[in-house]
Amino acid sequence: MKAISILGTSSNAGKSWLATALGALLRRRGYRVAPFKAQNMSNNAYVTLTGGEIGRAQAVQAEACGVMPTVEMNPILLKPTGENGSQLVVMGEAHSHVSGSDYYQRIAQLWPIVCGALETLQSQYEVLVLEGAGSPVELNLMDRDLVNLRPVRHLNGRWILVADIERGGVFPQIIGTYHLMPEEDRRRGLGVVVNKFRGDLSLFSEAQDCLAQHIALPYLGVLPYRGDLQPETEDGVNPEQERGVAGGDNVIAWIRFPHHANTSDAEPWSLDRGVSIRWVTRPEQLAAAKAIVLPGSKNTIADLDWLRTSGLADAILAAHRRGVLVAGICGGYQILGETLSDVCGVAGQAGEKKGLGLLPLETTYENRKKVTQVETFFADESWLSYEIHMGQTRISTALPQLWQVRRNASDGSRVGEGCLRVKSTQGGAVWGTYLHGLFESGAMRTEFTRQAGMSGHEAAKVSWREHLQTVYAGMADLLEERLELEAVWKYLDAK
Repeated sequence: MKAISILGTSSNAGKSWLATALGALLRRRGYRVAPFKAQNMSNNAYVTLTGGEIGRAQAVQAEACGVMPTVEMNPILLKPTGENGSQLVVMGEAHSHVSGSDYYQRIAQLWPIVCGALETLQSQYEVLVLEGAGSPVELNLMDRDLVNLRPVRHLNGRWILVADIERGGVFPQIIGTYHLMPEEDRRRGLGVVVNKFRGDLSLFSEAQDCLAQHIALPYLGVLPYRGDLQPETEDGVNPEQERGVAGGDNVIAWIRFPHHANTSDAEPWSLDRGVSIRWVTRPEQLAAAKAIVLPGSKNTIADLDWLRTSGLADAILAAHRRGVLVAGICGGYQILGETLSDVCGVAGQAGEKKGLGLLPLETTYENRKKVTQVETFFADESWLSYEIHMGQTRISTALPQLWQVRRNASDGSRVGEGCLRVKSTQGGAVWGTYLHGLFESGAMRTEFTRQAGMSGHEAAKVSWREHLQTVYAGMADLLEERLELEAVWKYLDAK
């Protein structure tokens, strides 16, 4: 098996994007290819068919490679819950919360787990596209780093370095990173890619000669930034999405929690006409909203406190009273309830709080985490969604359910999920669900805007997953058009 790692000169240089694009390109050329990231840090997670958690970037990369995501593709996942701690997920299973220092004390125990995952993948694929994290030459961490250079050495693989020209200083980024690498690792380099270029590419025509004077690393080329070729985001909110899509007065306000999670739930709206998505942090930003969505949270009690101190809690309740539809997903669903109790702080900040009281829910947090994938049915559509949450929620008063789900493919039975409080003289409709992926359905998005009283919304005819396949193909096209990849093909074809 061959292995190519995408390393970056910094965080957000474009490692995930390039790894996704390369996976799609290798799939097109007939390779059995899969993604791998030894350790990821993200609150945007995905649930595999076996009920394990992995970083969403690796799930996206697996889809681009044309394979099913598995826990081996991201054996270690850190999900930040606050300033100094993260939930540790190992081979898809949630463990205790750890601080940064606690985590680095566990490297000796975690590295064999990484090796075991690699061994499994080696038996199934011809090529692995690895992804690094941050920079491979953080000098204070290199002896404890198991995600950048160490897996490449272990597999006797090669690497490509990607640099972000938007940040400025792209030449010192590249030259400094290269010269700070140990000599044995420099020899594994296939080349460097300059990413996110905007403007006239001819202005960068001398880049190859400039780099050749300082490093013995091939220059593979420059990639222009393409807003239309962005897959689902892993870190925070998609910048294209934050600008919103044209929708006039049809504004859907998404609450941008300090600890938001799985914000990719908002991305399918980007396909539609006649609606605008706005991520908000202030009460006055809700004035024009016709619907409000509270997304997932990795620290629900803390985010509920923030809603109250920021004034957003009162603004949401006021919007509801004037007829605005309010929806909650996962942690947002819990916040819409009557009570939340996390005495031991198993899901982040400890506390017992009153929720917003828009749904008759009581949520109690316990150590057991629910992680499952389901098939969801609404109207004449079906698609895959998933649950990933701490906390057990009891519905104290029966309400209509949002849709049907099939949790066990073997028996074919369907059950209701979520709850709906219909619009009345007391306020707008309220939706609540634990399922991520609800808006991947065009029929569901249409029903949402209908209940919100929006006119002029037109859901895309193409499904979200079909759209993403088009994006992956376009990303692969861009690599072929813009990069000189002979070094990559030579490495992969060598015996």
